[in-house]
Order: sequence, then C-alpha cells, then structure tokens
Amino acid sequence: MLQARRAGGPPPLPTPQSDRVSVGSVRSLLLTILGEFVMPSGQAAWTSSLLHALSGVGITGNAARQAIARSASAGWIESEKDGRQVRWRLTPAGHRTIEEGARRIFALSSPREPWDGQWRVLVITVPNSHRDARRKLYRALSWAGFGNPSAGTWVSPNAAAVPAATRTVDELDLNSSCLSFSGPGLGIGLSDRDIVQQAWDLQDIADKYRRSLDRFTGLTPTSGDDALFTQIALVNEWQRFPYMDPMLPEALLPSRWIGRSAPARFQELRVEWHESAQQRWAEVNSSA
Repeated sequence: MLQARRAGGPPPLPTPQSDRVSVGSVRSLLLTILGEFVMPSGQAAWTSSLLHALSGVGITGNAARQAIARSASAGWIESEKDGRQVRWRLTPAGHRTIEEGARRIFALSSPREPWDGQWRVLVITVPNSHRDARRKLYRALSWAGFGNPSAGTWVSPNAAAVPAATRTVDELDLNSSCLSFSGPGLGIGLSDRDIVQQAWDLQDIADKYRRSLDRFTGLTPTSGDDALFTQIALVNEWQRFPYMDPMLPEALLPSRWIGRSAPARFQELRVEWHESAQQRWAEVNSSA
C-alpha cells in the first residue's frame, strides 16, 4: 500500500483492493511497471519482483499472477527460466504498446497545432446482434479521441485520429456499415462549440483531473518501497489521462484548460520521484 505522506496533511487515499480492481486495471498497473522500470533498464524482471511491486499498490498475488499470464498471452511479455525461477522480458509488441501510450501521455502537455477547422466524421451502424463489436468500436474510437455527439455518429477535430479509426473499422469488418467524411460545419444547427459540448463532457473530465491532482499533490515519498509504490501509482494514474481526454485543439477548449496543466504537473512529479523509485526497483529485482 502507499505509505507516502502529505506534508502537513493526511495520508493519501489507498489504492483499491484487488476484489474491486478489474483485470484490465491490474494489467494496466503491470504495464506501468514494465514501462517505468523494466523497459528502461533493458533487464528482465523476476516474477517475484513484479509480485512485490503489484502487491504494494493493493493487488493480491492471485490477481497479479493472472495479469502476468494474460499479458504473456497478449504477446506483451515472454518468459525465460533460470532453474526454478522465471523472469520476464518485453516483446517487440510490448515495447510498441508502451511507446504508443507514452506518446499519447506526453502529447497532452505538448504544444498543439492550430485547428484547421475540419471535422472528421464517422457514421457507423452496428446491429444489436454485434454487441461485442460495438463495445470494441466504442472503446477504440474513444481512445483515438473521437466523441459521440449523437447515436451512430463519431467526430474528431484531429487528423491524427483518422489512422486509428481506419484500423478499427477494418479490424472489426465494419466498412460496409461506415460512412466517413471531413469538412467544416455549415453553420446549420449545432455550432462547433455545441458539437464539443454534446460529444464530450469537459466538466466531468476537468473534475477527474482535479481529483487526480488532489490525490498526489503534497505527497513526499522518501525512499525504498515508499518511493517505488508511489511512483507506480502516480504513473498509472497519469496513463489514464489519454483515455478520458480527447486532446481537443485550443480553439475548442475552455480558457486555462486543466487538461494542459495537470499532465504537466504529473510529469514534474514523475521526474522528482524517479531516482528513488528506480533505485528501489533495482534493489528488489537484483535481490530476487
């Protein structure tokens, strides 16, 4: 569990216990550990090291082992035996998954190109009999930065969102059910601001950013497991931001948008706590 304390304040909120954490959330934590500690070092991670790190953020051994097995099945990691012990290395697919996520995270606080005034629009009809495809479609398009202002209609102001949408429609075999086009609004009906308001709940996104900042502001991890577990929790929280933030251009955002300042602050905290966390990980993995 997190042990870091706030300067002059109460301890941070604990991480959820494993019975309340989805499999996807545990795998997300595992990817955080792999990306933050295993990939930079270039060294394999012992199973016991991964279990130690996951247990420190509230995941039981059974849930942690299941996440490791599922990540191996997904092709993100591969095992190698040393006697009776097992260690894990990232595969090329695992590297790509982590690097893609990192690009999205850092892009949140990076300068953005001015909006070209064009909307990228998808109109997709998925039959009720294809609920699994619909769920995958919604998740993938949301991750790509598309919003859903009305039933069956997905929009994004970002040209960079189009390749991911193309792959998704192809993979789900929905080309015959999809109409796509781009262009500016015609001034009939909804304005650009109205489209944003209906496609994304910016107030809810801002509230989530504030809660994340409140959770980590004032924490003072020192060393050892304190630093390791706090760093894992911080980076894992940071990695959630691209799932909720569509990265809209400045012209479509409220002034002083917290979606720019909050990721920048998380990046600062990560750098501040980085050395102590890396040192503790090296100790844990070498002693294993």
